[in-house]
Amino acid sequence: MVQVRVLGVALDALGQHIILLKPIGEDPAEGHVLPIWVGEQEATSTLIALSGETPPRPQSHDLMKTLLDTVGARVERVEVTRIEQGTFYAEITLITATGALVLDARPSDSVALALRAAAPLFVADDVLEEVGIPAAMVEAVDEEEEGPPVGEQTLDEFKDFIEHVDPEDFQG
Repeated sequence: MVQVRVLGVALDALGQHIILLKPIGEDPAEGHVLPIWVGEQEATSTLIALSGETPPRPQSHDLMKTLLDTVGARVERVEVTRIEQGTFYAEITLITATGALVLDARPSDSVALALRAAAPLFVADDVLEEVGIPAAMVEAVDEEEEGPPVGEQTLDEFKDFIEHVDPEDFQG
């Protein structure tokens, strides 16, 4: 396992959200970056956690953290353990009053929770080797972007949505 940090959230060529994980201690332009495709809500939740902002209403991952705090549990670590047929798998290790628990989870939820809990993130070496992309590719894409970084743009869009949403919009 290699410890990683969240480098950021980006969009791929098809407009799908990607969380980028980079091994800690590596030079930004060297080594590999692990892209994990996530849904828009998970990307937004991750961006909110990265920015340190507090949304007007708790996100699902905020609720998860509150529940853990309320029952006296804490996230010890998150691991992206494997990839099978294009699907990433993760585990969340919790420390509880009765001992450690390891939970199967989606990486997108695991990363968003780990950021809120200030828990370390790890990726299995073979996963990074198999699907990691050269870090230089990520840096080159960032330099070509015009306007605000993708993360800031998505967060601004989310804030605008929250400010203008009407509960009736969700009624069938």
